Amino acid sequence: MKKVLTYGTFDLLHFGHINLLRRAKELGDYLIVGLSTDEFNKGKNKQAYHSYENRKLILESIRFVDEVIPENTWDQKVKDVIEHDVDIFVMGDDWEGKFDFLKEYCEVVYLPRTIGISTSKIKNDLNMVKNG
Repeated sequence: MKKVLTYGTFDLLHFGHINLLRRAKELGDYLIVGLSTDEFNKGKNKQAYHSYENRKLILESIRFVDEVIPENTWDQKVKDVIEHDVDIFVMGDDWEGKFDFLKEYCEVVYLPRTIGISTSKIKNDLNMVKNG
């Protein structure tokens, strides 16, 4: 069985997230998602609208996702790859090169982002509507 691993906050879920999860799952048989915890997001000065527990519930209901694990630190990726026997690590191409250190442990794939959508765009669009 070929295992694939990706990470993210997955807040304000949109079709770009679904495309990433679908394409990641197509690379293997089993998709693991490392989901940023609320505490980890706070350390990144990032606040999610939905709690970790709710984001985990949403991800677990998506047919492409087989398992959700907590992402607590930037440094846990090597440990996760080894402990979960991961074959392929996947991230969006906006992270290109940032995780090449994992090539020692598994294949690293950077997938193109879905054009025209992002959580930041959604937040900006909603703020423009709110502020008229």
